[in-house]
Amino acid sequence: MTETHMPKDKGLDHTLKLLNEGYRFVNNRSDKFESRVFETRLLGEKTICMVGEKEAELFYDNSRFSRKDASPGRIQKTLFGEGGVQGLDDAEHHHRKAMFMSLMTKEGLKEMSAIIREEWEREIKQHSNTEIQIYQAAKHVLTQSALRWTGVPYQEADVPEWADELSDMFEDAGTVGWSHWRARTSRSKAEERVAGLLERVRKESAEVSKDSPVYHFAMHRDLEGELLDVQIAAVELLNLLRPIAAIAVYIDFALLAVHDYPEEVKKLESEDDLQHFIQEVRRFYPFFPVAPARVKEDFNWNGYTFEEGTLTLLDLYGTNHDPDIWDTPDSFQPERFQAWKESPFNFIPQGGGEFDIGHRCAGEWMTIDVLKTTLDFFVNNLSFEFTEQDLSYEMNDIPPIPNSGVIIKEVQLKR
Repeated sequence: MTETHMPKDKGLDHTLKLLNEGYRFVNNRSDKFESRVFETRLLGEKTICMVGEKEAELFYDNSRFSRKDASPGRIQKTLFGEGGVQGLDDAEHHHRKAMFMSLMTKEGLKEMSAIIREEWEREIKQHSNTEIQIYQAAKHVLTQSALRWTGVPYQEADVPEWADELSDMFEDAGTVGWSHWRARTSRSKAEERVAGLLERVRKESAEVSKDSPVYHFAMHRDLEGELLDVQIAAVELLNLLRPIAAIAVYIDFALLAVHDYPEEVKKLESEDDLQHFIQEVRRFYPFFPVAPARVKEDFNWNGYTFEEGTLTLLDLYGTNHDPDIWDTPDSFQPERFQAWKESPFNFIPQGGGEFDIGHRCAGEWMTIDVLKTTLDFFVNNLSFEFTEQDLSYEMNDIPPIPNSGVIIKEVQLKR
C-alpha cells in the first residue's frame, strides 16, 4: 500500500493547548487538516489522534493496539488505580473483565435500579423544603447505592466521606497542582480502606454476603488460580464503586436537558422514550474526552504508518458529534435513537468496542439503567422548579459540570 504523509501538528508540544481546548482539541485539528488522523505531541511524546467510526473500529482492534502503559501515570494514580483492568490486554484482560461482566445480570441491574429509586426518594424527603443541587445530591445517592449494591459494610455517617473520595478520583484526575494531589490522597485512603476490608473478607472476619460483589472481588482468582493481590483487588472494587459515583455527571446533564428541552420531556411516555432521551444525553453532552492505547507493532492503515509504541488517542466526544454518523449532531434530538443502527464503534460515550472481548466499559448497561430510573423518578414522580442560575459549562473542564450544578426548588413527591 502506498504510504501517505500523516498530517502533523507543528510545534514542540501541544499539552497546554489540549488543556485550553479540552474536548474540542482533536476535532479542531481534524477540521483544520481535513483528516480523521493526525500526529501531534503531548507531554513531550509523539501522539496520534483519531476520530470517527472507522477509526474507532481500528482503535479497538486488539491485534494492533495495546492498553498497557497507555494511560499517563497521573491518571493511573487517580482515576483508574495502578494494575487495574483498563491497563490489561489479551487473556489477562478477558479474564479480569469477566469478573465485572458477571455482575451485569438482569437481576443485578434490576436490584440496582430499585436501590437507586429508594435512595432518591429518601434524599428528596430529607431535603424537600430546601433547594437541591442535583450534582451534589446525585453523588450522595449514587455512592450510598453503590455501597449497598456491592455489599460493602458502611456507616450512614461515613457516606459523605466515601462520596468525596470517589468523586475526587474522577473530578481531579487530569488537573494539576493541589487538586491533583488531593485526588491521589483520596485514592490512597480509599484503597487502604478497601484493601483492609477485602483482607477481612478473606479471613472471614467481615460479615458480607457470599453472593455480594465485594465477596466476589475478594475471592477472585487470576489465570494461575491464585487470589488477586489484595491491593489489585482493592483497585478493582474501586473500579466498580468510582464509575457508579461518576454517573452523577450524566444525571446533572440529564436534568440540564430537562431544563433546556422541555418540549422533549413532554414526549416521555414509554420506557423506549426514556431510553432515547438518556442515550441522547450520553451522546450530546461531554463525558470521557479520549481513550488511550499504544501501537503493538508497526502497521499501515489507509496509507498511514503506525509505529510500534506510539501513543494513540481516540476522540470519543468528537465521534459522538461526527456529522458523517449523526445528522445535525449539535442539536438535541432523542428521536434519532428510534432508528439508530447500533454499532460498537459509532456511539462511544464510555468507550467503544465489544463488551466481552474488548475494552468497552463493563458498567455501560448499569449507567443506562441508573439514568433511566433517575429520569423517570424526576419527571414522573416529582414536581419541582428550576432556580435562576448559571447553567453554562466549560469545554476544557473534565468533567464539565454546569457552573451551578443544576439547582431545583419547590421539590415535592407526587401523591
